[in-house]
Amino acid sequence: MSRSLRSWQNSCIAKALEHFTVTPHFFCQATPGAGKTRMAAELANRLLEQDRIDLVLCFAPSCQVVEGFRSTFSEVLGRRLDGQIGAVGGAYTYQAMEYRDEGFWQLLDDYRVFVVFDEIHHCAGHDPLLSNAWGQQILHRVQDRAAFTLALSGTPWRSDDKAIALARYSSPEGHLICDYRYGLKDAITDGVCRSPRIVLLDNQKVKLTEELGADSSVRLFPSIARLLGESPVTYEELLRHDEVINPILDLGRSKLNELRQVKPDAAGLVVATDIEHAKQIALALEGMGEKCRIVTNKTTDAQQVINAFRSSACRWIVAVGMISEGTDIPRLQVCCYLSRIRTELHYRQVLGRVLRRTGEWDHQAWLFMLAEPTLQGFAERIADDLPDDLAVLREVQIPGFNPVSRSNSMGASGHVEGIEGAGLGGPELGIGLQAANIIWQGGVATEPIYQVSFSQHYRQQLLACF
Repeated sequence: MSRSLRSWQNSCIAKALEHFTVTPHFFCQATPGAGKTRMAAELANRLLEQDRIDLVLCFAPSCQVVEGFRSTFSEVLGRRLDGQIGAVGGAYTYQAMEYRDEGFWQLLDDYRVFVVFDEIHHCAGHDPLLSNAWGQQILHRVQDRAAFTLALSGTPWRSDDKAIALARYSSPEGHLICDYRYGLKDAITDGVCRSPRIVLLDNQKVKLTEELGADSSVRLFPSIARLLGESPVTYEELLRHDEVINPILDLGRSKLNELRQVKPDAAGLVVATDIEHAKQIALALEGMGEKCRIVTNKTTDAQQVINAFRSSACRWIVAVGMISEGTDIPRLQVCCYLSRIRTELHYRQVLGRVLRRTGEWDHQAWLFMLAEPTLQGFAERIADDLPDDLAVLREVQIPGFNPVSRSNSMGASGHVEGIEGAGLGGPELGIGLQAANIIWQGGVATEPIYQVSFSQHYRQQLLACF
C-alpha cells in the first residue's frame, strides 16, 4: 500500500519492532482519532515481511470496530482477515473469544501469531481472581502463547481498580507504563487531530417552583450546577425535556452550518441516553428542518446505517451505545453530548469521534453540553492524556472524580476562555431562545410537583484546550 504513514506511526512501528526483540508484549497509548488501526496493520505487515509471524488475530470491543480492522488490515496486507481458508488471520469481538473452540486457540501453538487488542482497557486482568471475563480469556488463551501482542488504547484506564490485561505498572507507584505514547497535544501539533472546542451552556437565573397541596414555594438558582446540587432535579431529567434539548441542538446546528461553508460534508453527532431519548432528539432535529439517522445497540443493521452515513450527505446521526468508541466517521466535526453517562473514559471516547482530521480546513472540533459540574471537570482535563488519579493502579477503590470549579484556568497545559453573560443571540453562536418550562409530576398525589423555568439569561463558556 503506497499511502504514506504519519510520523508518529512510523516512530511507533520502529519502536515496537525493536521492542519485540526483547519482549513479546507492546502497549501503545495514542489519542482517539490518531490512526491506531492503520499503525497496527502496518506493524503486522512489517512482521510478515520480516518472516517473524505467520498469522494475525485482532480483537476489539464491538462489531463496528472489528469491521474497521478487517477493512484496514486487508487493504494494508493485501490479504483477507476474515478467518476463512486462505486468509492471513481473523478479527473478532472480545465477547466472541469465549465461543472459540480449542482448535482455534491451537493456532497459537502451531503458528507464530501476532495478536492485536484494540481498546485493551475493556479487559481487566493480571490475576485470574481479579480479571473480568475478557481479561481471563487473554490470560488463559493468549498471554503466554502468542508470538507477539500489541495492546492499543486511547484512554488507558478503567473505572474500577483492576489492572488492564497485558499492561505493566511501576512499583510501588502503580503508574501505567506505556511503551509508546502519542498524546492529543502532539496530534494537534502534527495536524493529525483537530483542536477541541467545548462549549458549556449555563443559565444565570433558574426558577424552581415546588407545589405540595395548597402550599407553594419558589427558589432561584444562579446556575445549572446549583440547581442540580441543591434541588431534587437530576441531570438525566434535564436531558429528557425538549426545552433543554433544543438549545443544545441549536448551538450545534449553528456551528455545523458555519463549518459546512468551508467543509460541505461536515456532520454532527448527538449522543443520546437511550432509544426513546434518541427518538425524541430526532424529532427535535426534524422540527428544526434537519435530517438525521438513528443508530442504537438495538439497530439490527447498525453497521450498514453507519457505513451509509459515513459517505452520505446527511447532516446528523443520533447514537445510543454506538459511535462512542473506535467507530471511524471522519466527517463528524460537531457533537452534542446529551448522554446521562458521566465517566471520564466515556466522555473522552465520545470527544474522540470528532477529532479525526480529513484535510487542512477542518482544524477544530466542537462539543456542546450543559454546564454539569462533573462533565465540566472532565472537559477541563482533556489536555492531560493520562490523569494521575485514573491511570494509576491502587490497592483501594479509586474514588470518584470531584471536579473543582476553575473559572479562568486550566493549568499549565490549557486555558479557559469565559464568555460569561453572553446571550444566545451573541456573536459567538448567534441563537435565539424563548424561556423554557419543565414540569415533573409525582405519581402519587401527596408528592410535590416541581416546575423549573429557565430565564433568557443564558451564558456560554468556551473551553479551549490548546
